[in-house]
Amino acid sequence: MADLNELSAQEIGRRLRLARENAGIRQDEAAQVIGMSRPTLVSIEKGVRRVRIQEMQSLARHYGVSVNALLRREAVHTDLVPRFRKLRETEDKDTAEAVQIFNRLIKADVELENVLGIERRRNYPPERGVNTGNVVALAERHAQELRDWLGLGSGPIADIFSVIELGLGIRLYQRRLSSSSKVAGLFTYEEGVGACIFLNANHPLPRRIQSAAHELGHFYGTRHSPEVLDEDEKFLSREERYAHAFGRAFITPASSFAESYRQLKEITGKTTRRLIILLANQYNISRQACVLRLEELELVKKGTWDWFEKNGGITEKDVREVLGETADRNDPAKSDADRRVSHRMSLMAHAAWKRELMSEGQLAELLTIGRVEVRTIIDQIELEESGPDDLLKLPD
Repeated sequence: MADLNELSAQEIGRRLRLARENAGIRQDEAAQVIGMSRPTLVSIEKGVRRVRIQEMQSLARHYGVSVNALLRREAVHTDLVPRFRKLRETEDKDTAEAVQIFNRLIKADVELENVLGIERRRNYPPERGVNTGNVVALAERHAQELRDWLGLGSGPIADIFSVIELGLGIRLYQRRLSSSSKVAGLFTYEEGVGACIFLNANHPLPRRIQSAAHELGHFYGTRHSPEVLDEDEKFLSREERYAHAFGRAFITPASSFAESYRQLKEITGKTTRRLIILLANQYNISRQACVLRLEELELVKKGTWDWFEKNGGITEKDVREVLGETADRNDPAKSDADRRVSHRMSLMAHAAWKRELMSEGQLAELLTIGRVEVRTIIDQIELEESGPDDLLKLPD
């Protein structure tokens, strides 16, 4: 932990302001806690007046954070809440919950990396912008550009999550929100932490793949604007229409998708349920997304999906009859989301504790879990490492 005098008054003031805003406390309320006027608190937050240690202790207690967390050198003092709040006239509870979880995940992830000296590699292409031209055609062109830049070619993508995390170095989090939440995904970019995407792990894999591709569109086209993707969003703005079109084009490039469809249709002779199931499975998308993309590319008549819906749909039973056991796709991200703390975060927390860089109490505060849960994570990994592992001790 840094000494109070090692940080500038401006930096301490900024950290106190972010902690207060994150706690949802007004300046006049906070000023009352330390028995001063609001203008004096404002001068502290602006760094004009240096806060005293007793005042900092009182404010930290009121904000629900520790003095240690406020002064820690590696701590990440950023707050996404105000940035997302500007997106909407009225903040709904679903967005508020998602942004709070997203914010906590980013702070914990970055701070643990800082503590452990882990440097995340960024492989970002330039932001392209979406201000001119036909937005759908622009999105189609940009999606192919990015695929080429990543060396993906034009075929189906086996694992878009790895492309995002490993190919581009974007922070990707998949965690569960409230069961009634309408939020499908979030995107934000800040120079200090980089590009970050959040996906609602309650959603099935094909839906999360679509959401991930949509957020990737925001990363490529309009990186500096935060974004919330809702279920059943209407995509009214130019930026949203771009991201929506980009997502479709990135997952199902027009040329290869059309060719895959034609090859199947040459066999079936017409657009059948089996054809749709096989094509959707090949590109890791939902049956609905598959048919709507075929409609968009004018490979089937407009209204084909509506026809399926009115005539029994394409059910899970249909899918199982066609795909058999392979209908149950491996989805490790959903399993990881069922854990209180992700596997990666657990490993970093254990490493920070093992190297005596952070205490159990500090980890509990950072991960927003109880100390008992931190101890359970540590004990589990310690137990795994205590077994005979000579075969794993290979030279680097």
